[in-house]
Amino acid sequence: MNLRINPIIKKDLQVTVRNMRFSWALFAYEGVLALAFLMALAVIKEENSGIYGSTNFYSELIYLFPIIGIVQVCIVTLIVPIITASAISGEKERQTFDIMLTTCMSPFTIVVGKVFSAVLRILFFVAAGMPVMALSFVVGGLNWSNLFYFVLTIILLSVLSGSIGIFCSSFCRRSIAAVIFSYAWYFVIYIMTFVPSIMRRLWWEETSMGETMLFWLFNPIIFFEEFFMQMMTGESLFGTQGSRFTRNEVGDYTYYLSQGKEWLFLSAACILLMSVLFMYVAAWKVNPMHSFTIKLRKIKH
Repeated sequence: MNLRINPIIKKDLQVTVRNMRFSWALFAYEGVLALAFLMALAVIKEENSGIYGSTNFYSELIYLFPIIGIVQVCIVTLIVPIITASAISGEKERQTFDIMLTTCMSPFTIVVGKVFSAVLRILFFVAAGMPVMALSFVVGGLNWSNLFYFVLTIILLSVLSGSIGIFCSSFCRRSIAAVIFSYAWYFVIYIMTFVPSIMRRLWWEETSMGETMLFWLFNPIIFFEEFFMQMMTGESLFGTQGSRFTRNEVGDYTYYLSQGKEWLFLSAACILLMSVLFMYVAAWKVNPMHSFTIKLRKIKH
């Protein structure tokens, strides 16, 4: 059975793996992970260097999982928009955009191909970092299924970052403008989703942030904080005993969503929905019929 691979993905991967810069990028990625690993190891050793530290040192190695995981999340967040922000605008700069549109692929297929080619490139980096990440599993305390779930969350974050990059690339003619536009959207998603809760606490002087915390479902920072708390402690960030928030500080919906892993799954669904929306808008913008319709309306007026 022949599997039909998106031509965009096939072409981008062939060009990427044949480029020596990709190998150097993998080398730099491994260097950053190794540096983070050694620094985390030094901190853990320093904190357990007392009289009874030797008995607790190996049990503390489990915290290498969230440390190395957060480093990988930060790297993915930074580099994926750079990869996808030039996906469409780069074609325009090389004057190959019109040629790409003459193929039999639909605009949405082109957009999805560009996004998932970036996701697959990120998976190369994630796979290269597995030996370092696996050290926290060898000492015990975590299941290997947690590592699988972590890979899924990295894929989800890559899809979101890639969809933001391709969205900005479809609206910009220059790649540098698309990259800046992508980080502006990062500011909206990562920072502005906290604004309703802050306004409720400061402006209206409410003691509870209430249902404004539902905006946090779209925030990848909260998603990964909840993910690592569920993996490490089995508790939610909200509403459970021993967590940061109590029922009096959150709304009823927020509290009920935080009694298990419901918040984590719902947040993943919201992030995925947001990613699909970005890709659909990018495909709408890339569609040549859309540009033709706008020009026709201008002529009529």
